Amino acid sequence: MDLNGFNAMNIEPSTSFDPLPAGWYKCAIIDTEERQTKAMTGSYLQLTIEVLEGQYQGRRIFDRLNLNNPNQTAVEIAQRALASICRSIDVPNPKHSNELRDKPLMVKVAVRPAENGYDASNDVKGYDAASGSPASVAVAAEPVAANGAATPPWKR
Repeated sequence: MDLNGFNAMNIEPSTSFDPLPAGWYKCAIIDTEERQTKAMTGSYLQLTIEVLEGQYQGRRIFDRLNLNNPNQTAVEIAQRALASICRSIDVPNPKHSNELRDKPLMVKVAVRPAENGYDASNDVKGYDAASGSPASVAVAAEPVAANGAATPPWKR
């Protein structure tokens, strides 16, 4: 690849990201993709989730739902998470994973400590409605404070 004309001084360099602090964040699922498991014995639904408001607006976290797996416990856990997502965004009977996208919801994030040579990272621990439910109203004051943007990212 020819890099003639590229000037690193004209572009803000990328920075590494520490995990988001544990808490509830107003987010939207912005991408869904079915992927094969490493063992090639099933597949999972990869979710790309973007924070919509507050100090961490634009940051992304990821979740994997093992919906097709020989381990029935993994499938049940994934189905419960998917049910939480569907109820949170009021899509009770999705026909395709695309129907989960671009709808605001609350996402509970935990921090997985660094270990075995891997940096600390985030894990998704729950989903709730973005508004209207008592649980989401109670946690909305946490790290999801409004940033004053005129148009929320999910409406652009």
